[in-house]
Amino acid sequence: MKDAIVIIPTYNEIENIEAIIKAVFAQDKAFDILIVDDNSPDLTALKVKELQEEFSNQLFLETREEKSGLGTAYIHGFKWCLKRDYNYIFEMDADFSHNPKDLVRLYEACSKNADLAIGSRYVKGVNVVNWPLSRIILSYGASIYVKLITGMRIQDATAGFICYKRQVLETINLDEVKFIGYAFQIEMKFRAHLKRFKIVEVPVIFTDRTKGKSKLSSGIISEAIFGVITMKFKSLFNKKNNE
Repeated sequence: MKDAIVIIPTYNEIENIEAIIKAVFAQDKAFDILIVDDNSPDLTALKVKELQEEFSNQLFLETREEKSGLGTAYIHGFKWCLKRDYNYIFEMDADFSHNPKDLVRLYEACSKNADLAIGSRYVKGVNVVNWPLSRIILSYGASIYVKLITGMRIQDATAGFICYKRQVLETINLDEVKFIGYAFQIEMKFRAHLKRFKIVEVPVIFTDRTKGKSKLSSGIISEAIFGVITMKFKSLFNKKNNE
């Protein structure tokens, strides 16, 4: 068993799944992969099962009954990984918006002195390819908004390309994580921030998917906008009660 595993949640990623799995396994650093599939109608899970014959003891699959949100898929994956001996646990998209070559850079950041390493689009300017201006404004604006509300000094709070040291996920009560979309990514960083873990941002170039469909929706955006305020107020309330 490797010391690092990459969790890739999927829903209808048949066009990308084989290529992304092989790209992760092609890196100089050895990673295992856990696919968490939400019973994709396009049979993504079936393709993963076929690939497991080629990558035995490296590629793992958890299939859920229905599409239940990105956040719950990652929580499911975190719990699965924590039952094993992995010391570094990654979040990564299936659509190549996150470059597999950057996995090693995130790993190195955590293996040196970080507890949580973020593949950041905004820590050095705006490094996004193929997004319309409206999407960039929405994403970049969301990170500024999160900084103002939470006080976190993170440039890319909604980033979903992350390496966690095992200790971070063991310390956070995963059953208390409430959000499922963009806000999930913010909430996990905020919980790590409240626990005073060292968070670093590693600059990456984010490239929008060329195959398959985006899962972004107005409901996910609304959850992020209003969820951040709720999350901050709860943290202040809990702090006051603990004083």
